Amino acid sequence: GVAPAMYITKQRSATGNWFTYHVSVGNTKGLFLDLTNASTTNTYFNNTSPTSTVFSIGSGVGGLNASGVTQVTYCFAPVAGYSAFGSYVGNGSNDGPFIYTGFRPRFLLIKNTTTAGTNWEIWDSARDLYNVESNRLYPDSSAAENGGQNAYDFLSNGFKARQGGSTDTNQSGATIIYMAFAEMPFKFANSR
Repeated sequence: GVAPAMYITKQRSATGNWFTYHVSVGNTKGLFLDLTNASTTNTYFNNTSPTSTVFSIGSGVGGLNASGVTQVTYCFAPVAGYSAFGSYVGNGSNDGPFIYTGFRPRFLLIKNTTTAGTNWEIWDSARDLYNVESNRLYPDSSAAENGGQNAYDFLSNGFKARQGGSTDTNQSGATIIYMAFAEMPFKFANSR
């Protein structure tokens, strides 16, 4: 009964990219979960926003929706106290922007959509038990976990960017999208 804020589509019976729609990028642009590209304008999603009952994918764009090829799509919608999707604009400072989610994040996926060559990054509170979160994984790379970056504070009601020099997490003027899931998925839980 809710329109997805983010969905990821991948060919299962052929090689290809992970086409990614995010509400903050819009329906005329797309991203690839397996690439470091900036958002690109194309008809990946038929220039159509998803509804509570359907989502759109283009045809013949980079193998997306090709004839005879099976596809899988993962759809994610915001749920108060459980998940949040949005974007923020980096300020390039170690005192970066605060992003309100309404819960303490357990899992955070981010991507700078403005600058090419920036990674998708996964941050979580399972591997970093204390703030500031410093270990991350890269969905677009085979690289091992990378630590020591001190990029985010996970707070009781959201997260705060802390790494001023990072083009991935807080580049000045860049739009960074996010997908966050709660540490304690209850509507009004604000503590550990």
